[in-house]
Amino acid sequence: MEYRTLGRSGLKVSTLTLGTMTFGGTGPFAAVGKSDLSEASRIIDTCIDAGINLIDTANVYSNGLSEEIVGEALGGKRKNDVLIASKARMRIGNGPNDEGLSRHHLIRECERSLKRLKTDVIDIYFLHEWDGVTPLEETIAALDTLVSQGKIRYVGCSNYSGWQVMKALSISDSHHQPRFVTQQIHYTLEAREAEYELLPISVDQGLGVLVWSPLAGGLLSGKYRRDSPTARQLGGWSEPPIRDEDRLWRIVDVLVEIGKARGVSAAQVALAWLLGRPAVSSLVIGARNEAQLKDNLAAASLMLSLDE
Repeated sequence: MEYRTLGRSGLKVSTLTLGTMTFGGTGPFAAVGKSDLSEASRIIDTCIDAGINLIDTANVYSNGLSEEIVGEALGGKRKNDVLIASKARMRIGNGPNDEGLSRHHLIRECERSLKRLKTDVIDIYFLHEWDGVTPLEETIAALDTLVSQGKIRYVGCSNYSGWQVMKALSISDSHHQPRFVTQQIHYTLEAREAEYELLPISVDQGLGVLVWSPLAGGLLSGKYRRDSPTARQLGGWSEPPIRDEDRLWRIVDVLVEIGKARGVSAAQVALAWLLGRPAVSSLVIGARNEAQLKDNLAAASLMLSLDE
């Protein structure tokens, strides 16, 4: 497993990160996966054995159940070199303050996440999505409080646009408060919009990029082909969106062709391509089962030629 420095921090993360959206599987997340504690424990063990040192979760995944499972599954296995990332912003209840990036919501949700994860610190805390209501000054000040209290170590953003990232960084710099060291983005061979602003910003501003859903919800795995509905589509899960379906299947054809020539899976080819892109630190991979996970793990050692 290769380790890369996360942005302008001194933190090193594995090129593959374990995503835990499949843990729990309650509510709308049931369409993504339903790994219980037993299966999640095996998946985490497999990842740690392979050298993965970052586990990514969020308070909204199965309404906190994903975090609980991560906390239980890690148990005494959490060593100093196993990092946890979590997120807050999404609605997690019916109350007026049960969503957003206010000081109230952020601090409360961080403390709740710590309890579910059975830890005293979250290594990387992400703002899960932009909040157009709460002033950024309030949000960043709340992150500063959490860092000062030792509850989080590094901060990042997720699903931000270019101007939103730059505005947040400007406020952090002008107030001498913690700035983002990373951002999570959606970026695949099929969806390359990040190359216009988000990747250049990451290079210029020193942000390490974590890519979520690097296989487009499994569509780039080679498992699905034209005219065959995917498991997620059948289950009502529509993320990530597909912009050009015909282009998607042409990309899959090429991935399968390269994979056959190299003796690897199409998924490994798609993941290896992303790991060669500028500023990309790690790919957040999930799995419904251990076999799927082990196939994805093999991408960490695959190097593509310039022609490929």
